[in-house]
Amino acid sequence: MQNSSRVALVYCEKYQLEEVRQAVKTGLNLLGGAEQFSQPQENILVKVNMLVGDNPDKCVGPHPMVFQAVLEQFLAAGSHVTFGDSPGFGSPRAAARMAGLLPVAEQLNVPLADFETPVTHSFPDGHLIKQFTLAKSVLESDGLVSLSKLKSHALTRITGAIKNQFGCIPGILKSEFHTRMPNKDMFSQMLVDLNLLIEPRLYIMDGIVAMEGNGPRNGTPRPMHVLLFSTDPVALDATVCRMVGLDEALVDPIVYGNAFGLGSSENITLLGDPITRFEVPDFKVNRSKASTTSRERSRSTSFMHNHVTPRPMILLDKCNRCGRCVQVCPAQPKALSWANGEENPPVYNYDHCIRCYCCQELCPHQAIIVKVPLLGKFIRR
Repeated sequence: MQNSSRVALVYCEKYQLEEVRQAVKTGLNLLGGAEQFSQPQENILVKVNMLVGDNPDKCVGPHPMVFQAVLEQFLAAGSHVTFGDSPGFGSPRAAARMAGLLPVAEQLNVPLADFETPVTHSFPDGHLIKQFTLAKSVLESDGLVSLSKLKSHALTRITGAIKNQFGCIPGILKSEFHTRMPNKDMFSQMLVDLNLLIEPRLYIMDGIVAMEGNGPRNGTPRPMHVLLFSTDPVALDATVCRMVGLDEALVDPIVYGNAFGLGSSENITLLGDPITRFEVPDFKVNRSKASTTSRERSRSTSFMHNHVTPRPMILLDKCNRCGRCVQVCPAQPKALSWANGEENPPVYNYDHCIRCYCCQELCPHQAIIVKVPLLGKFIRR
């Protein structure tokens, strides 16, 4: 690892193609150019954050113009480029089309990679996970470029460079990890091991318009006018925390990324535009220490877990009874059911809820939020 991790920050006012192209080129050049991360004829996989197929204006994933500019840079470097992700719901092709990425890729003759065929790979150096099942194309590529979105997140507070690689695990296997890793400490350790195995060559984050609040799907767009570039995902995510005034010690992927040697948040050299240009201290993100760590929870009673730990809640006036939350809940037995009949909203059994927040993450109607129970707020005060 370098003594100092470099993070490039580049101002970009809006999603105007020529402006985005210049910003992406500038960011890459600050780190040595696309040629620094790909030799001619290498197979480069651009792993986009494609949680679900939503309109780009909702800011759920990288904007198609940023995606296009990144593809163009690596194509110009002589790479054989593919792209993909395993969305939380639905097929990769359908999600890519709805997110506006597939038309861009087809225009540039960049094929959609295979993110549906699972391949098991041993990882004896993993700190927590010694074996992963990954999408076939991830293991077959020569190098991976991670393209994420700057967003808030219920479980990990922000979702960025480190968490983006969770989509390299295909389909419903991601739900199994939520079940096996029933707290955010274990889940974050798994994410760090996953990055150590995959070793993306470059991390790029689209924060021209970010998402704050009820992320990672149902939050509010927040212009931040920034693109970020780094070879160190810990440094990149830590830089985001500093931009939005979030204590990085509360972000477990950063904590374990430091501990496991994935990167460093301690010694960062910032390149490009000054970070003060992008500081948004009122960015809506979970800053509360009421989100107790799993180490605390492991010593807690079931009562304390249910009445202190942040939990998902259904907004009855927004719920349209689609059942997506019941469908995606990975807990066994499920934490959500049609206890009062399907004509009424689903009902939580918090004794079964593992606090993975998949229901909140994938609700298509902004009907689920994560709240700290009153007792939890009282204790923290």
